[in-house]
Amino acid sequence: MGRVHTIGKVVIWVYANDHPPPHFHILSPDAEALIEIETFDLYAGEIPRGASARKLMEWARANVDQLRAAWNALNP
Repeated sequence: MGRVHTIGKVVIWVYANDHPPPHFHILSPDAEALIEIETFDLYAGEIPRGASARKLMEWARANVDQLRAAWNALNP
């Protein structure tokens, strides 16, 4: 697994040997969401509530190249 970014108690992860489509996980103590990298659509789960989750989504949109690189490195 690869931790990509953290804000507060909310973390973006890209898992190794994960299933398509390319996506990242947003994990908080009380929720998990899978977000497609190319569209930023919710793939599964529920986006955690709160400012930290919103900031992580803003960060993800601004750093989509880093998310793609993490996915490609961990899911050849």
